[in-house]
Amino acid sequence: MGAQRAGAPVLSGAVPPLAPYYHARQETGVELADGLRPGQTILLVPAILGTGGTGKTQLAVGFTHAMWSARAVDLLAWVSAGSREAIVAGYAQAAADLELPPGEETTAEGAAQRFLAWLRKTERRWAVVLDGMASPVDIEGLWPQGPAGQVIVTSRLRESELADAGAGVTAHAVSGFSRREALAYLNSRLTGYPDQRIEALDLAEDLGGLPLALAQAAAVVSVTDGTCRQYRAEYAQRLATTTGTAVEGCPQSLLATWSLAVENAHKLSPAGLSWPALVFASAFGTSGIPAGVLTSPAACAYITGQPGTGQPGTGQPGTGQPGTGTLVRTAYANLERLGLLSVDDASPVRTVWLHSAIRSAVRAYLAPASTDQLVTAAAAALVEAWPPPGAPASAPQLSAALRDSAGALRAFAGDLLWKPEANDVLLRAGSSLTEPPALADSAIAYWQSFGAVSNRLLGYGHAHSVLARDRLADAYAASGRLVEALPVFEAALSDREATYGPQHPETVTARLHVATSLNAAGREPEAIALFEQVLGARERLFGPGHRETLVVRVLLAAAYEGAGRRGDSIRTYERALADAERDLGPGHAVTLAARVSLADAHLAAGQPHEAISAYQRALADQEAAAGADAPATLAVRASLAGAYRAGGKAKEAITAYERVLADRSRVLGDEHPGTITARGNLGYAYRTAGRLKDAIPQYERVVADRDRLFGADHRGTIAARAILGAAYQQGRRLREAIETYERVLGDSERVLGPGDSDTLTTRCNLATAYFEAGRMTEGVKVLRHALTDCERYLGPDHPMTSTVRENLQAATE
Repeated sequence: MGAQRAGAPVLSGAVPPLAPYYHARQETGVELADGLRPGQTILLVPAILGTGGTGKTQLAVGFTHAMWSARAVDLLAWVSAGSREAIVAGYAQAAADLELPPGEETTAEGAAQRFLAWLRKTERRWAVVLDGMASPVDIEGLWPQGPAGQVIVTSRLRESELADAGAGVTAHAVSGFSRREALAYLNSRLTGYPDQRIEALDLAEDLGGLPLALAQAAAVVSVTDGTCRQYRAEYAQRLATTTGTAVEGCPQSLLATWSLAVENAHKLSPAGLSWPALVFASAFGTSGIPAGVLTSPAACAYITGQPGTGQPGTGQPGTGQPGTGTLVRTAYANLERLGLLSVDDASPVRTVWLHSAIRSAVRAYLAPASTDQLVTAAAAALVEAWPPPGAPASAPQLSAALRDSAGALRAFAGDLLWKPEANDVLLRAGSSLTEPPALADSAIAYWQSFGAVSNRLLGYGHAHSVLARDRLADAYAASGRLVEALPVFEAALSDREATYGPQHPETVTARLHVATSLNAAGREPEAIALFEQVLGARERLFGPGHRETLVVRVLLAAAYEGAGRRGDSIRTYERALADAERDLGPGHAVTLAARVSLADAHLAAGQPHEAISAYQRALADQEAAAGADAPATLAVRASLAGAYRAGGKAKEAITAYERVLADRSRVLGDEHPGTITARGNLGYAYRTAGRLKDAIPQYERVVADRDRLFGADHRGTIAARAILGAAYQQGRRLREAIETYERVLGDSERVLGPGDSDTLTTRCNLATAYFEAGRMTEGVKVLRHALTDCERYLGPDHPMTSTVRENLQAATE
């Protein structure tokens, strides 16, 4: 089942297949499939802690199919919850499937938060399934909540460990089938001849009603054309040999049925391949293994002992010449036939599903000497199946599935993936985290862990340790966390200087990263000194008009501006523009960007007329190069409007802002963040021109749009509502101003905290509105509260504290 779009109900994520001969649980199924329970969170946990095979995931799958078939929901999202990374990736995919408008944060984490905000706000019916939650830490800050939907969680954790799910939580301890359900299941499966079902109820009791054990037992009886009585005898003998072997999450009854199922699968043609196929699958995760992994050349070679016939690098299963590919697929079909795994032929992304209890049993019986060979083959299979960067649109889902498998292999293999050095799969998994949609926080955590292991096993100076520091620095930079990245950038620079010398191009680039980080940290003098060094080095290496040189000159100009050196900034921008125009041409992207930066610098220096001229030229060049509707063209037009306003040309500013809003609405849509920003800017232009009757409807629309798209608790929404309150106040609509300020103050205090600058400012604005409305007592009370908070959070000598104190004295005299 894939994502449905265009107004249709949306199904997001890879839903595991229903088990063959799936049997609805009328007595022990906790009535999940009866209907949607909006506002509820259902936790499916084992009746006995850590026990697998009770059917928690299948209950969730049954719920999913029931809701989807009945069209009871407008969104159904299945999210693998084995790690925080997987949860974030699942939410980001749901945001994409819903076609939610992009936000200011373009990473997967940002998309995940937009999805959660949509759940909280929407009136459309939804259900989110979090399958296999492994740790309460993974879900912190990521619980789905909202009045229109329901959450289903499957986990082996205790109910108390999942207690932060919020209100409306109901936990169900899932045990096995009831006697009636177990007998009905066996009767439906064993239809070969009447005597086949003799002692069926006794068999169900032997197995404790465990659905997975019953499925394997029924499969063996069917494949061997035996009877329940015969199977009970074999089961008793096998139980005697497996009792005493402790396997995590696998009860003794399931271990015995698993052993019998494996033995019978191994006999099926092609004889001898089912066990190595099952072993190979056990190296990976339990949230769906891509077909391309299991039929890759490395997989085929491991399972059959013959060269494989897969298609490396495509993520797709191999076509299979006579032999290996067909043999391997038949082996997996046999394993499914015996109840040892599930195969979803409709999904190349997550094709084979292996229960965690089965995986644990396979690993428990795996000969230690063969683990190294398994890990090597599994790692090679993942690399062969992984699409290259820039692959088609289906690649993000496939990459997520491959990362899940790689993470499971990493946890299983430990240091075996570091012999003699880091396996290629570790590098590929890490690099995939920065491919769109980027998982910025996960990338940082990954390369931190990779670097720590590399330092321990290979040494601080090993090439892979150096690479880890580089990738970690890149991950910090991509996430915008440049200040935190400074020690990492400095380490990378030291590596480059020691390896290549101070003037090598890679060393110069590393020095540029340090300069950028210093600038972000507010250490402008140090940043400027390094930028100047880098600029000189790149001029010597490439020449003044080379793109790499121009980029540094623009960064240096920006650093000058940040340090208050306006003249140096403008001169440097002018030099960058002249060099770019001469060597690259007026329509080159670098030239266009330099002209816009020069205009920005003139505006920041209080030179609006020079800024207007520069923006006008930039707009003409940008329009000629990319067209009137290009995002960059729209951005330059918005900047020109701002320059008109700053230069006191209100009429021209309003005309330009109206054009910007119309263009963005037409090109990007009304719900795009850029359109919402343009509407707010037009409102401000109306307001500064004294046209409050025109400004207020724009502000009201901005608040409504932000409220709907990002939620009332988003900082941008709170700020937009505060601006609306100020417009009401300026327009003497004091009742509405007070009501709005009171709402903003409550939201700001709750979301941002009482000491946040926006909270303090709103409290002061509310006091002013009270005074203007003649409600002096309330105004004084609020202002006293504001003074107390300012003294507490800002200090008694802060300028804002002093201003509030003076206003309070004036109000009480």
